[in-house]
Amino acid sequence: MIKVLIVDDSALVRKLLTEELSRYEDINVVGSAIDPYVARDKIVRLKPDVITLDIEMPRMDGLSFLSKLMKFYPMPVVVLSSLTPSNSQNAIKALELGAVEVICKPGSGLSTSGISQRLVDAIRAASRAKIAKTVLAEPLDTEGSLEYKIQLKNTRKIIAVGASTGGTIAIEKILTNMPMNIPGILVVQHMPEYFTASFADRLNSICKIEVREAKDGDAIAPGLALIAPGGRHMLLERSGSFYQVRIKGGPMVHHQRPSVDVLFHSVAKNAGTNAIGILMTGMGSDGAEGLLAMKQSKSYTIAQDEATSIVYGMPGEAVKLGAACDVLPLNEIPGRIIKQLSGEEKNKETKKN
Repeated sequence: MIKVLIVDDSALVRKLLTEELSRYEDINVVGSAIDPYVARDKIVRLKPDVITLDIEMPRMDGLSFLSKLMKFYPMPVVVLSSLTPSNSQNAIKALELGAVEVICKPGSGLSTSGISQRLVDAIRAASRAKIAKTVLAEPLDTEGSLEYKIQLKNTRKIIAVGASTGGTIAIEKILTNMPMNIPGILVVQHMPEYFTASFADRLNSICKIEVREAKDGDAIAPGLALIAPGGRHMLLERSGSFYQVRIKGGPMVHHQRPSVDVLFHSVAKNAGTNAIGILMTGMGSDGAEGLLAMKQSKSYTIAQDEATSIVYGMPGEAVKLGAACDVLPLNEIPGRIIKQLSGEEKNKETKKN
């Protein structure tokens, strides 16, 4: 049973979330709090497994509370945020501070049932999450990757990355350590609509390469990373001797849109041996079959290892399928990408223990 504490200044939202979450047998709402000060006392007394946290609250805002919480009493937190430009930026900041997931609040244009299912999935993922910043802070095993001069034999190389819970930090780790001449990168991170633009903007401000939210028809180019927009699938398409992305609607795949599997299958079909696929932390199995398809099409594939994954769902499923050429800790992935592109590593099957 997952014990949940709801922290929100709206009595209506607290009531709605309590009623919705109480419908699930594996979730027990042990209490609610109107602000961080009340929440602080209830955390000590009720010892919840997961907290849902509003960003905008009186007396102390959610980001300030989250920062203090992760410093003195780290625990899984799911942030609820309304869909506004300022709140989307705050949502990204919350993920940087250690929140496991960000979900749209009721009243953000989404149905109660849709929010309920997304929140339940997020709470379940959060309850399994490892809150361990020390792992992510480990130095990179790249031998000065930013100084590498990648000598590409052709210009058709593609890097495809997929992640979910805990993925924003993992993706940042990858992209901030890519040199300016890195081949084009396509990224699917499970994230609500509108939040992906803020995520891309923040990455663009701290990376050497250009990072932006993808638009339909965008061309793939070296030194450019495209982030799939929330609520839309992103696919790789070949146009003559060049690549471009298609941004489409369509049904959810593995309860996700964008879906990592949708991207990976399109990369397997259109890039094959010219591609590198990376599947990182996240709950569920999205991306596992797609990574296998990439491997079967002679792409080089990597799955993040369990020790450094916040949630070892997606990469773990890929490993079970034999989809990964290598299973690596997060701090080794950037260097391995560069070595692979530089011809210093040969594709190999992961040895089974």
